[in-house]
Amino acid sequence: MSNMKGRIERIEVKNYRVLKDVSLNDLPALTVVVGENGTGKSTLFDVFSFLKEALTDNVAAAVSRRGGFRELVSRGERGPISIQIKFRSSQGLLTTYVLEVSDSEQGPVISQERLSYKRGSHGRPWKFLDFKNGSGDAITDESAEAYSAGNERRENFVLADPVTLAIKSLGQLKKFPAALEFRELIDGWHISDFHIGDARPSAEAGYAEHLSRRGENVAVVAKTYFERNKKVFEKILQRMREKLPGVSDVQAVLTEDGRLVLKFSDGSFKDPFIARHVSDGTIKMFAYLVLLHDPKPHPLLAVEEPENQLYPGLMSTLIEEFREYAKRGGQVFVSTHSPDFLNGAELDEVFWLSKENGFAKVRRAKDSETLQRLTKEGDQMGALFRQMLLAGDLP
Repeated sequence: MSNMKGRIERIEVKNYRVLKDVSLNDLPALTVVVGENGTGKSTLFDVFSFLKEALTDNVAAAVSRRGGFRELVSRGERGPISIQIKFRSSQGLLTTYVLEVSDSEQGPVISQERLSYKRGSHGRPWKFLDFKNGSGDAITDESAEAYSAGNERRENFVLADPVTLAIKSLGQLKKFPAALEFRELIDGWHISDFHIGDARPSAEAGYAEHLSRRGENVAVVAKTYFERNKKVFEKILQRMREKLPGVSDVQAVLTEDGRLVLKFSDGSFKDPFIARHVSDGTIKMFAYLVLLHDPKPHPLLAVEEPENQLYPGLMSTLIEEFREYAKRGGQVFVSTHSPDFLNGAELDEVFWLSKENGFAKVRRAKDSETLQRLTKEGDQMGALFRQMLLAGDLP
Protein backbone atom coordinates (compact mmCIF):
# COMPACT_ATOMS: atom_id res chain seq x y z
CA MET A 1 0.00 0.00 0.00
CA SER A 2 1.32 3.47 -0.88
CA ASN A 3 2.22 6.07 1.68
CA MET A 4 -0.74 8.47 2.04
CA LYS A 5 1.22 11.33 3.58
CA GLY A 6 1.09 14.40 1.37
CA ARG A 7 -1.19 12.73 -1.18
CA ILE A 8 -3.11 15.29 -3.24
CA GLU A 9 -6.75 14.23 -3.44
CA ARG A 10 -8.22 17.20 -5.31
CA ILE A 11 -6.97 20.06 -7.48
CA GLU A 12 -9.18 22.98 -8.43
CA VAL A 13 -7.92 25.73 -10.71
CA LYS A 14 -9.74 28.88 -11.84
CA ASN A 15 -8.72 31.60 -14.27
CA TYR A 16 -5.27 30.12 -14.98
CA ARG A 17 -4.85 30.44 -18.75
CA VAL A 18 -6.96 27.78 -20.48
CA LEU A 19 -7.92 26.35 -17.07
CA LYS A 20 -10.82 28.72 -16.48
CA ASP A 21 -12.63 26.38 -14.10
CA VAL A 22 -11.42 22.79 -13.77
CA SER A 23 -11.11 20.27 -10.98
CA LEU A 24 -9.60 16.81 -10.66
CA ASN A 25 -11.13 14.82 -7.82
CA ASP A 26 -10.30 11.63 -5.94
CA LEU A 27 -6.83 11.57 -7.45
CA PRO A 28 -5.06 8.17 -7.50
CA ALA A 29 -1.41 7.53 -6.74
CA LEU A 30 -0.70 7.51 -10.49
CA THR A 31 -2.60 10.02 -12.63
CA VAL A 32 -2.27 9.77 -16.42
CA VAL A 33 -3.45 12.84 -18.37
CA VAL A 34 -4.26 12.72 -22.09
CA GLY A 35 -5.74 15.15 -24.57
CA GLU A 36 -5.09 16.81 -27.91
CA ASN A 37 -2.52 19.58 -28.23
CA GLY A 38 -3.77 22.85 -26.81
CA THR A 39 -6.30 21.34 -24.42
CA GLY A 40 -4.36 22.35 -21.31
CA LYS A 41 -2.15 19.43 -20.31
CA SER A 42 1.02 21.53 -20.08
CA THR A 43 -0.91 24.30 -18.31
CA LEU A 44 -2.14 21.82 -15.71
CA PHE A 45 1.42 20.68 -15.05
CA ASP A 46 2.56 24.31 -14.95
CA VAL A 47 0.29 24.85 -11.94
CA PHE A 48 2.69 22.65 -9.95
CA SER A 49 5.66 24.62 -11.23
CA PHE A 50 3.92 27.91 -10.43
CA LEU A 51 3.30 26.90 -6.80
CA LYS A 52 6.86 25.69 -6.35
CA GLU A 53 8.33 28.86 -7.89
CA ALA A 54 5.99 31.02 -5.79
CA LEU A 55 7.32 29.25 -2.70
CA THR A 56 10.98 29.33 -3.73
CA ASP A 57 10.90 32.98 -4.86
CA ASN A 58 7.56 34.78 -4.63
CA VAL A 59 4.27 35.12 -6.48
CA ALA A 60 5.36 38.21 -8.43
CA ALA A 61 8.39 36.39 -9.83
CA ALA A 62 6.33 33.31 -10.76
CA VAL A 63 3.74 35.49 -12.54
CA SER A 64 6.45 37.51 -14.31
CA ARG A 65 8.08 34.37 -15.73
CA ARG A 66 4.76 33.61 -17.40
CA GLY A 67 4.48 36.97 -19.12
CA GLY A 68 2.68 38.89 -16.40
CA PHE A 69 -0.79 38.69 -14.89
CA ARG A 70 -2.68 39.62 -18.05
CA GLU A 71 -0.97 36.81 -19.96
CA LEU A 72 -1.56 34.30 -17.16
CA VAL A 73 -5.21 35.04 -16.33
CA SER A 74 -7.82 33.29 -18.48
CA ARG A 75 -8.79 35.19 -21.60
CA GLY A 76 -11.65 37.59 -20.93
CA GLU A 77 -11.29 37.31 -17.14
CA ARG A 78 -9.89 39.76 -14.58
CA GLY A 79 -9.16 37.19 -11.92
CA PRO A 80 -8.40 36.34 -9.31
CA ILE A 81 -6.34 33.35 -10.34
CA SER A 82 -7.25 30.64 -7.86
CA ILE A 83 -5.52 27.36 -7.01
CA GLN A 84 -6.96 24.98 -4.43
CA ILE A 85 -5.13 21.85 -3.27
CA LYS A 86 -6.70 19.25 -0.98
CA PHE A 87 -4.11 16.89 0.48
CA ARG A 88 -3.86 14.26 3.18
CA SER A 89 -1.70 15.43 6.10
CA SER A 90 0.61 13.22 8.15
CA GLN A 91 -2.21 12.96 10.73
CA GLY A 92 -4.55 11.67 8.03
CA LEU A 93 -6.54 14.93 7.91
CA LEU A 94 -7.90 16.16 4.59
CA THR A 95 -6.36 19.63 4.51
CA THR A 96 -7.17 22.43 2.06
CA TYR A 97 -4.77 25.06 0.77
CA VAL A 98 -6.18 28.00 -1.19
CA LEU A 99 -4.11 30.59 -3.05
CA GLU A 100 -5.69 33.51 -4.90
CA VAL A 101 -3.62 35.97 -6.90
CA SER A 102 -5.08 39.27 -8.08
CA ASP A 103 -3.82 42.18 -10.13
CA SER A 104 -3.20 45.63 -8.71
CA GLU A 105 -1.57 48.91 -9.69
CA GLN A 106 1.61 47.67 -8.00
CA GLY A 107 1.47 44.30 -9.79
CA PRO A 108 0.23 40.85 -8.74
CA VAL A 109 -0.69 40.44 -5.07
CA ILE A 110 -1.76 37.52 -2.90
CA SER A 111 -5.36 38.48 -2.27
CA GLN A 112 -6.12 35.29 -0.33
CA GLU A 113 -4.05 32.51 1.22
CA ARG A 114 -5.68 29.98 3.49
CA LEU A 115 -4.76 26.64 5.02
CA SER A 116 -7.53 24.76 6.80
CA TYR A 117 -9.22 21.45 7.46
CA LYS A 118 -12.64 20.33 8.59
CA ARG A 119 -13.37 17.62 11.13
CA GLY A 120 -16.15 15.45 9.72
CA SER A 121 -18.56 16.37 6.96
CA HIS A 122 -20.42 18.93 9.09
CA GLY A 123 -17.64 20.37 11.24
CA ARG A 124 -16.65 24.01 10.94
CA PRO A 125 -13.49 24.70 8.90
CA TRP A 126 -10.46 25.18 11.13
CA LYS A 127 -8.22 27.78 9.54
CA PHE A 128 -4.64 27.18 10.55
CA LEU A 129 -3.59 30.16 8.46
CA ASP A 130 -5.67 32.96 6.93
CA PHE A 131 -4.02 35.86 5.09
CA LYS A 132 -5.12 38.61 2.73
CA ASN A 133 -2.87 41.12 0.99
CA GLY A 134 0.13 40.38 3.20
CA SER A 135 -1.51 40.34 6.63
CA GLY A 136 -3.51 37.80 8.59
CA ASP A 137 -3.40 35.36 11.45
CA ALA A 138 -2.35 31.80 12.24
CA ILE A 139 -3.15 29.31 14.98
CA THR A 140 -0.36 28.82 17.49
CA ASP A 141 -2.02 25.85 19.20
CA GLU A 142 -3.10 23.18 16.71
CA SER A 143 -4.05 20.56 19.29
CA ALA A 144 -7.32 18.66 18.95
CA GLU A 145 -8.27 19.85 22.43
CA ALA A 146 -8.02 23.50 21.38
CA TYR A 147 -10.18 22.84 18.33
CA SER A 148 -12.84 20.97 20.31
CA ALA A 149 -12.99 23.66 22.96
CA GLY A 150 -13.19 26.40 20.34
CA ASN A 151 -10.52 28.45 22.10
CA GLU A 152 -7.55 28.08 19.79
CA ARG A 153 -4.89 30.74 20.21
CA ARG A 154 -4.25 32.91 17.15
CA GLU A 155 -1.48 35.38 16.41
CA ASN A 156 -1.61 38.28 13.94
CA PHE A 157 1.15 38.88 11.41
CA VAL A 158 2.08 41.39 8.73
CA LEU A 159 4.47 40.00 6.11
CA ALA A 160 7.37 42.15 4.97
CA ASP A 161 6.40 41.51 1.36
CA PRO A 162 2.76 40.94 0.28
CA VAL A 163 3.87 38.72 -2.64
CA THR A 164 5.62 36.23 -0.34
CA LEU A 165 3.60 33.16 0.62
CA ALA A 166 2.64 33.02 4.28
CA ILE A 167 3.44 29.30 4.29
CA LYS A 168 6.99 30.24 3.28
CA SER A 169 7.42 32.62 6.20
CA LEU A 170 5.50 30.80 8.93
CA GLY A 171 6.41 27.38 7.56
CA GLN A 172 9.96 27.92 8.80
CA LEU A 173 8.74 27.76 12.41
CA LYS A 174 7.91 24.55 14.27
CA LYS A 175 5.06 26.20 16.17
CA PHE A 176 3.10 26.24 12.89
CA PRO A 177 3.21 22.52 12.00
CA ALA A 178 0.43 22.68 9.37
CA ALA A 179 2.22 25.45 7.44
CA LEU A 180 5.56 23.70 7.93
CA GLU A 181 4.23 20.41 6.55
CA PHE A 182 2.68 21.98 3.45
CA ARG A 183 5.79 24.07 2.76
CA GLU A 184 7.95 20.97 2.95
CA LEU A 185 5.49 19.12 0.74
CA ILE A 186 5.70 21.69 -2.08
CA ASP A 187 9.44 22.05 -1.60
CA GLY A 188 9.79 18.31 -2.22
CA TRP A 189 7.83 18.31 -5.50
CA HIS A 190 9.78 17.35 -8.62
CA ILE A 191 8.55 18.67 -11.94
CA SER A 192 10.72 16.98 -14.54
CA ASP A 193 11.94 18.94 -17.55
CA PHE A 194 14.47 16.38 -18.75
CA HIS A 195 16.72 17.42 -21.66
CA ILE A 196 18.85 14.84 -23.47
CA GLY A 197 21.42 17.48 -24.35
CA ASP A 198 21.99 18.33 -20.69
CA ALA A 199 22.47 14.68 -19.69
CA ARG A 200 25.13 13.92 -22.30
CA PRO A 201 28.06 16.20 -21.33
CA SER A 202 30.43 15.37 -18.53
CA ALA A 203 29.50 16.86 -15.17
CA GLU A 204 31.51 18.36 -12.34
CA ALA A 205 32.36 15.63 -9.84
CA GLY A 206 30.45 15.98 -6.61
CA TYR A 207 27.58 14.55 -4.63
CA ALA A 208 23.86 14.50 -5.40
CA GLU A 209 21.08 12.30 -4.03
CA HIS A 210 18.34 13.29 -6.48
CA LEU A 211 18.15 13.76 -10.23
CA SER A 212 17.84 17.44 -11.11
CA ARG A 213 14.90 18.87 -13.05
CA ARG A 214 16.77 18.88 -16.39
CA GLY A 215 18.84 15.75 -15.68
CA GLU A 216 22.29 17.27 -16.10
CA ASN A 217 23.54 15.57 -12.91
CA VAL A 218 22.56 12.02 -13.91
CA ALA A 219 26.21 10.85 -13.85
CA VAL A 220 26.73 12.31 -10.37
CA VAL A 221 23.57 10.66 -8.98
CA ALA A 222 24.50 7.33 -10.61
CA LYS A 223 27.92 7.51 -8.97
CA THR A 224 26.29 8.31 -5.61
CA TYR A 225 24.07 5.24 -5.93
CA PHE A 226 27.04 3.08 -6.97
CA GLU A 227 29.12 4.19 -3.96
CA ARG A 228 26.42 4.47 -1.29
CA ASN A 229 23.51 2.30 -2.37
CA LYS A 230 24.74 -0.64 -4.44
CA LYS A 231 21.36 -2.41 -4.31
CA VAL A 232 19.64 0.50 -6.03
CA PHE A 233 22.39 0.80 -8.64
CA GLU A 234 22.29 -2.92 -9.40
CA LYS A 235 18.51 -2.82 -9.73
CA ILE A 236 18.78 0.01 -12.26
CA LEU A 237 21.45 -1.86 -14.17
CA GLN A 238 19.34 -5.03 -14.18
CA ARG A 239 16.40 -3.11 -15.64
CA MET A 240 18.70 -1.71 -18.33
CA ARG A 241 19.94 -5.21 -19.22
CA GLU A 242 16.38 -6.57 -19.36
CA LYS A 243 14.90 -3.83 -21.51
CA LEU A 244 17.89 -2.68 -23.56
CA PRO A 245 19.67 -5.91 -24.54
CA GLY A 246 22.67 -4.06 -25.97
CA VAL A 247 23.56 -2.61 -22.57
CA SER A 248 25.59 -4.87 -20.30
CA ASP A 249 26.98 -2.26 -17.90
CA VAL A 250 26.87 1.43 -17.03
CA GLN A 251 29.66 3.27 -15.25
CA ALA A 252 30.06 6.81 -13.93
CA VAL A 253 33.77 7.38 -14.57
CA LEU A 254 35.92 10.15 -13.10
CA THR A 255 38.17 11.78 -15.73
CA GLU A 256 41.65 13.17 -15.15
CA ASP A 257 40.33 16.73 -14.97
CA GLY A 258 37.87 15.84 -12.21
CA ARG A 259 34.71 15.49 -14.29
CA LEU A 260 32.24 12.61 -14.48
CA VAL A 261 31.15 10.87 -17.66
CA LEU A 262 28.74 8.00 -18.19
CA LYS A 263 30.10 4.98 -20.06
CA PHE A 264 27.78 2.30 -21.47
CA SER A 265 29.12 -1.16 -22.24
CA ASP A 266 27.83 -3.41 -25.01
CA GLY A 267 28.64 -7.10 -24.72
CA SER A 268 29.50 -7.16 -28.45
CA PHE A 269 32.31 -4.63 -28.09
CA LYS A 270 35.44 -4.54 -26.01
CA ASP A 271 35.41 -0.82 -25.18
CA PRO A 272 32.50 1.07 -23.58
CA PHE A 273 30.67 3.94 -25.29
CA ILE A 274 30.74 7.41 -23.72
CA ALA A 275 27.27 8.89 -23.23
CA ARG A 276 27.60 11.34 -26.14
CA HIS A 277 27.82 8.35 -28.53
CA VAL A 278 24.81 6.50 -27.09
CA SER A 279 21.27 6.83 -28.45
CA ASP A 280 18.84 9.36 -27.00
CA GLY A 281 16.55 6.55 -25.90
CA THR A 282 19.29 4.77 -23.95
CA ILE A 283 20.28 7.96 -22.11
CA LYS A 284 16.68 8.87 -21.36
CA MET A 285 15.69 5.40 -20.12
CA PHE A 286 18.72 5.32 -17.83
CA ALA A 287 17.87 8.79 -16.46
CA TYR A 288 14.25 7.78 -15.81
CA LEU A 289 15.39 4.65 -13.99
CA VAL A 290 17.74 6.76 -11.86
CA LEU A 291 14.83 9.08 -11.08
CA LEU A 292 12.27 6.35 -10.40
CA HIS A 293 14.55 4.24 -8.19
CA ASP A 294 15.35 7.15 -5.89
CA PRO A 295 15.41 5.67 -2.35
CA LYS A 296 13.56 8.79 -1.12
CA PRO A 297 10.68 9.39 -3.55
CA HIS A 298 9.51 12.95 -4.06
CA PRO A 299 6.03 13.48 -2.58
CA LEU A 300 4.95 14.53 -6.07
CA LEU A 301 6.55 13.74 -9.43
CA ALA A 302 5.21 15.37 -12.60
CA VAL A 303 6.49 14.27 -16.04
CA GLU A 304 5.21 15.43 -19.41
CA GLU A 305 5.28 13.00 -22.34
CA PRO A 306 7.97 10.61 -21.07
CA GLU A 307 7.62 8.54 -24.27
CA ASN A 308 9.61 11.03 -26.39
CA GLN A 309 12.83 9.45 -27.80
CA LEU A 310 11.89 6.06 -26.34
CA TYR A 311 11.16 2.86 -28.24
CA PRO A 312 7.41 2.00 -28.01
CA GLY A 313 8.27 -1.43 -26.63
CA LEU A 314 9.60 0.23 -23.47
CA MET A 315 6.29 1.87 -22.59
CA SER A 316 4.83 -1.05 -20.62
CA THR A 317 7.98 -1.12 -18.49
CA LEU A 318 8.00 2.64 -18.00
CA ILE A 319 4.42 2.91 -16.74
CA GLU A 320 5.06 0.04 -14.33
CA GLU A 321 8.13 1.89 -13.04
CA PHE A 322 5.98 4.99 -12.47
CA ARG A 323 3.36 2.89 -10.66
CA GLU A 324 5.97 1.24 -8.42
CA TYR A 325 7.37 4.69 -7.59
CA ALA A 326 3.86 5.80 -6.57
CA LYS A 327 3.44 2.71 -4.39
CA ARG A 328 6.61 3.68 -2.53
CA GLY A 329 5.06 7.03 -1.62
CA GLY A 330 5.68 9.38 -4.52
CA GLN A 331 2.44 10.52 -6.15
CA VAL A 332 2.88 10.66 -9.94
CA PHE A 333 1.30 12.83 -12.63
CA VAL A 334 2.15 11.91 -16.23
CA SER A 335 0.86 13.33 -19.50
CA THR A 336 1.14 11.24 -22.65
CA HIS A 337 0.26 10.91 -26.34
CA SER A 338 1.45 7.29 -26.44
CA PRO A 339 -1.15 4.52 -26.96
CA ASP A 340 1.51 2.01 -25.87
CA PHE A 341 1.95 3.85 -22.56
CA LEU A 342 -1.82 4.08 -22.11
CA ASN A 343 -2.19 0.33 -22.64
CA GLY A 344 -0.56 -0.10 -19.24
CA ALA A 345 -2.89 2.39 -17.52
CA GLU A 346 -5.89 1.41 -15.44
CA LEU A 347 -9.30 2.95 -15.97
CA ASP A 348 -9.31 4.94 -12.73
CA GLU A 349 -5.86 6.40 -13.47
CA VAL A 350 -6.80 8.15 -16.71
CA PHE A 351 -8.14 11.71 -17.07
CA TRP A 352 -8.62 13.44 -20.38
CA LEU A 353 -8.76 17.11 -21.32
CA SER A 354 -10.75 18.63 -24.14
CA LYS A 355 -11.74 22.16 -25.08
CA GLU A 356 -15.17 23.70 -24.83
CA ASN A 357 -15.77 27.35 -25.79
CA GLY A 358 -12.01 27.89 -25.77
CA PHE A 359 -11.35 26.55 -22.29
CA ALA A 360 -10.34 23.18 -20.84
CA LYS A 361 -12.74 20.59 -19.51
CA VAL A 362 -11.59 17.55 -17.53
CA ARG A 363 -13.22 14.13 -17.59
CA ARG A 364 -12.26 10.83 -16.00
CA ALA A 365 -12.20 7.51 -17.80
CA LYS A 366 -13.77 5.55 -14.94
CA ASP A 367 -16.84 7.84 -15.01
CA SER A 368 -17.71 6.78 -18.56
CA GLU A 369 -20.06 3.81 -18.83
CA THR A 370 -18.89 3.32 -22.42
CA LEU A 371 -15.24 3.01 -21.39
CA GLN A 372 -16.15 0.77 -18.46
CA ARG A 373 -17.97 -1.58 -20.81
CA LEU A 374 -15.26 -1.58 -23.50
CA THR A 375 -12.43 -2.27 -21.05
CA LYS A 376 -14.44 -5.09 -19.44
CA GLU A 377 -14.79 -6.56 -22.93
CA GLY A 378 -11.00 -6.55 -23.27
CA ASP A 379 -10.24 -3.28 -25.08
CA GLN A 380 -7.04 -1.56 -23.97
CA MET A 381 -6.89 2.14 -23.16
CA GLY A 382 -4.35 2.78 -25.91
CA ALA A 383 -6.62 1.28 -28.56
CA LEU A 384 -9.54 3.38 -27.32
CA PHE A 385 -7.30 6.45 -27.43
CA ARG A 386 -6.43 5.70 -31.07
CA GLN A 387 -10.15 5.55 -31.83
CA MET A 388 -10.51 9.10 -30.41
CA LEU A 389 -12.78 7.86 -27.63
CA LEU A 390 -10.79 9.85 -25.04
CA ALA A 391 -11.89 13.21 -26.41
CA GLY A 392 -14.92 15.35 -25.66
CA ASP A 393 -18.07 13.99 -24.05
CA LEU A 394 -18.53 10.26 -23.77
CA PRO A 395 -21.44 8.54 -22.01
